[in-house]
Amino acid sequence: MANPATRQGLIDYCLRVLGDPVLEVNVDQDQIEDRIDEALQFWQAFHSEATYRTYVSQLIGDSDVTNEYIDVGSDVLYISRLFKVASGSTSIGMFSLKYQFLLNDVANMGSFMGDLAYYVQLKQYMEILDQTLNGSPQVVFSRKMNRLYIAGDFADQDIQTGDYIVYEAYKTVDSATHSAVWNDLWLKRYATALIKRQWGANLIKFEGMQLPGGVVLNGRQMFDDANQEIQTLEENLRTVWEEPVDFYVG
Repeated sequence: MANPATRQGLIDYCLRVLGDPVLEVNVDQDQIEDRIDEALQFWQAFHSEATYRTYVSQLIGDSDVTNEYIDVGSDVLYISRLFKVASGSTSIGMFSLKYQFLLNDVANMGSFMGDLAYYVQLKQYMEILDQTLNGSPQVVFSRKMNRLYIAGDFADQDIQTGDYIVYEAYKTVDSATHSAVWNDLWLKRYATALIKRQWGANLIKFEGMQLPGGVVLNGRQMFDDANQEIQTLEENLRTVWEEPVDFYVG
């Protein structure tokens, strides 16, 4: 099928593009699996359609407070920001400063003593006060360790056992759930080029050998052609499909 919906379907597609079954593609199955993994990893790392933005809520446990970091899922590529836990002057209780300000503003708007522009300005002013007095949590995300470090908040007991945190994250699209991953046009071409380069690398070891019928193997040419295709595809991914460099933070 030209529209693979599984991992094996992608492998079969790549082999047909390379000439199978008319030609024997001299690549071991384990080598093919490795090249598919490599193509998928590169696609997930840079392709804008390989990730999606989501919001994750997590309950803080005793081990999180002790370790001063939070374990996150292995499918999380980036964490862009952490939403603050409401406390002190940022409380949403009826006796909080913020609640009283907003309550008076709504009353003023109803009696025509204020307007929407004034309300927006006050909201911005409250955000400036909140940012100045309370600040924002400083976070460091270690992708290889799958840990989210929150600087200072554990030591100051701003975040305690039983609290919830919410962070904005970018996760990889799960290929086991969303079969459309295997039909991505760039991924199909890149996986095919990687398998082709592997085929060429295998044949280089027999370069110059003459087969029955006078056919001479030329693995070097195949290897070089595949390298050129891979370079072109990677440049296309980084210039066309990748998000801007400063898109992800944290």
